[in-house]
Amino acid sequence: MDLCFAPLFSGSSGNCIYVGSESGGLIVDAGVSGKRIIAALQSLGIAPGGLRGILVTHEHNDHINSVGILSRKFDLPVYATAGTWEGMLDKIGPVALKNQRTIESGIEFGMGELGVLPFSIPHDANEPVGFTFERYAARFAVATDIGCVRNTWMDAVRGCDAVLLESNYDPDMLTAGRYPYQLKQRILSTRGHLSNDDAGEAAAKLINAGTKQIVLGHLSKENNFPELAENSVRGLLRMEGIDPDSDVAIRIAHRDRVTGMFEVDTTWL
Repeated sequence: MDLCFAPLFSGSSGNCIYVGSESGGLIVDAGVSGKRIIAALQSLGIAPGGLRGILVTHEHNDHINSVGILSRKFDLPVYATAGTWEGMLDKIGPVALKNQRTIESGIEFGMGELGVLPFSIPHDANEPVGFTFERYAARFAVATDIGCVRNTWMDAVRGCDAVLLESNYDPDMLTAGRYPYQLKQRILSTRGHLSNDDAGEAAAKLINAGTKQIVLGHLSKENNFPELAENSVRGLLRMEGIDPDSDVAIRIAHRDRVTGMFEVDTTWL
């Protein structure tokens, strides 16, 4: 097993993704309670104290809820951009100075045998990033909380074998829903979130560049549901001449529970 990932929680109410290999791993974000994350990891046979650290995409609460708690409990280093540190430090409580690691978009670093590349994303946060992970020939990306499809982040993700890709909302459900006007406009903006249609557009480009596995994540509880997200993306792929049953493996990440462990497969097709 060269590289694997497990969406533990993926939605507007909280996010946490495990990434690793047989030699160890890390988590991206910690947006639900520490107790739930610990239980989720243990259900997969992963010891939280053995993690190499916590990577943080940005400072919104659904991504940092228990970052400080887990860092203090297990003495874990926390990796975030300078802007994210500025936005979250007062929210997460004290983190030991030795565990405060500052990263930069576009600058690769290593965590054990994993190569990690942060890449800039369009989102309404201080200095938000997504991440690509590489081990041997296998590459995986976390691409969520993204306002629009742009080459600036797509270039970083192209060529990944597997991608956790945001499919946050259905435009009709959002427009007709109960969210306040300002919140709707924030979500719809180029610094908000990817819709199901946006996800389909991005997925088509990624598949044409070699992506073999796509897990749709960060679905809104209010403005989406799993069947709609998956059917929307599959329909858009067919319009682009891509067979969603044979050209790619598509799954949905659960909002509130472990979806399962996925091995990044470089030979699936």
